Amino acid sequence: MTNSPAAQMDLGWPPPPFLAPSPAQIGPEGVRRFDGLTYATSPGYRPRVLDVHVPASEEPVAAVVWIHGGGWLEGDRRYPPPTVPVELLHGFVLRAGLALVSIDYRHSLEAPFPAQLHDVKAAIRYVRRFASTLGIDGDRIGVWGESAGGHLAALAGLVGPGGSRGADLEGGEGTTEESSSVHAVVDWYGVSELISLLSHTLPAVPGLDYPNPFTALLGGATGEELAARAAVASPVTHVTAGSPPPPFLLIHGTNDGLVPYSQSVTLAAALEEIGADVTLHPVPDADHIFLGAADVTPIVAQSVDFLVRHLKSTEAAAR
Repeated sequence: MTNSPAAQMDLGWPPPPFLAPSPAQIGPEGVRRFDGLTYATSPGYRPRVLDVHVPASEEPVAAVVWIHGGGWLEGDRRYPPPTVPVELLHGFVLRAGLALVSIDYRHSLEAPFPAQLHDVKAAIRYVRRFASTLGIDGDRIGVWGESAGGHLAALAGLVGPGGSRGADLEGGEGTTEESSSVHAVVDWYGVSELISLLSHTLPAVPGLDYPNPFTALLGGATGEELAARAAVASPVTHVTAGSPPPPFLLIHGTNDGLVPYSQSVTLAAALEEIGADVTLHPVPDADHIFLGAADVTPIVAQSVDFLVRHLKSTEAAAR
């Protein structure tokens, strides 16, 4: 047995921080599918992967990165919330001429914040690095998340490397040479200000010992350290006049018992105060994941229309 550099190279050690895309599979209507692409690896963690679905096009297309919810404790890139059928979400995005990038990220009991944001940013950088291979225009990328994913989407739109905690929140996962900036944000019922939620009473789940998602995200800290971590993880903290954010669309049920509607009101107010382009759309009487909404189709359609408007414009392409 040898420990020579040549032998280490033969064994594939150290493992690469990401893997290049495998060849696409061609699906119905010419949709190209890249499934299970490894966008980041770290010792001790499962590889982070993403799927890319690209509509048939002779030109590179704009893309939206979908970030799943699940309280930062669970969830899967392949499945939207149960109120939103996969076919509905994917169909609207692809028919609009947008590529859909669905990502997994580390859950909070695997690694506390900011690991989740590091992964989101690594996925965006990966898409940019391999944009020509994927058939994507790397200058036109948006993010769209629900619940925990909405929180991460908001952070992706607000946190840049030039901010006060930029280097810490950017992370060094995957490829690091590309920008992680985005050009539009759709945030469905995401958290915007965590400090007040640390004392928020969550709906009881009979027979299930479920960790508190907010304290789990923050690594189990207590006292002043918990408050400090909550502030850094809060999107409103990163709304600053000196760093104009991309356009935001916030959609939230007014009867949300898990993430109060006031969370989106707070973020919208902060964005409006600095003159940002923000739209807040309440869903009357709807609970979390839009339970109680008569029909989620118009909500999906509004979200896709917003992304098309901001990602397909010449202004977005020039940013």
